[in-house]
Amino acid sequence: MLTLAELALLAQSHAAELALPAPYLAIGDRTYDLRARPLVMGSINLSRDSTYRESIATSAGSAVRKAKVMAAQGADLIDIGAESSTAAARRVGADEQIAALVPIVERLADEAIPVSVETYEPTVVRACLKAGARVLNLTGAAHQDEILAAAAEHEATVILCYVGGANVRDVTDVPLDSDPVPALIGHFSDRIALARARGVERIIIDPGMGFYYGNLVDPRTRAKHQAGVILGSFRLAGLGVPICNAMPHAFDLFEDQFRTAEGFFAVLGRLGGTHIFRTHEVAHVRAVLGAMDVLDS
Repeated sequence: MLTLAELALLAQSHAAELALPAPYLAIGDRTYDLRARPLVMGSINLSRDSTYRESIATSAGSAVRKAKVMAAQGADLIDIGAESSTAAARRVGADEQIAALVPIVERLADEAIPVSVETYEPTVVRACLKAGARVLNLTGAAHQDEILAAAAEHEATVILCYVGGANVRDVTDVPLDSDPVPALIGHFSDRIALARARGVERIIIDPGMGFYYGNLVDPRTRAKHQAGVILGSFRLAGLGVPICNAMPHAFDLFEDQFRTAEGFFAVLGRLGGTHIFRTHEVAHVRAVLGAMDVLDS
């Protein structure tokens, strides 16, 4: 069980990182003061294999409608992906991703809704940035030079997701018996340096708690690890870039109350220094974050 004593020990043990201020973030022509207000990223999936069924859009029109609803509920940007990151999901080729994503990106750009595209395919990156995407949610480590060069050319904001293999579809393990944060710092230090060397200045990091791992198949083990990383995300603040976390839904723990799970993890995320909350439940998470801000004032 989480206790105040454990939270106090975490804060005391890493007081220097906890005291670091939140950075600013630029997306397109907008600048956000993350010290004043965290951002909410609404998640829409085009793949029928996505595990969060309510987030699936069955057509371009459905995706645009969902995005508009999320924006009205308080989403600051919308993240769209055409391929599920789950291990058993069907692979979706680059051409198919482009055909699905580009019309949606164009329509949302016309509506002035900031769009993030989740992919690891270079041709998809170029097509979506050209169509008006302002954020690249990079779920791969291969082809980085080509992808980062395209992002720099378009002055895009890049989310560097933690991936152990070439891309998020490569199933890897995470360290469970040791502190995971030093490995995350090492991983992101190198990739941030590479991104900046390739001309990318607008960088976000994501510890990857929304992805599948080979040794996190037990629901309780997975949720415990996710909670620990999310609570300890403030320890990444020394990297000097905003931190994005996907809010887990933990079906096995919450069962028929699964819609409340992301709000629960949002509390941990706010305490743990998350700046951008990626969620399927925009209205719920925005309300939770708003309540926490009121109580802190």
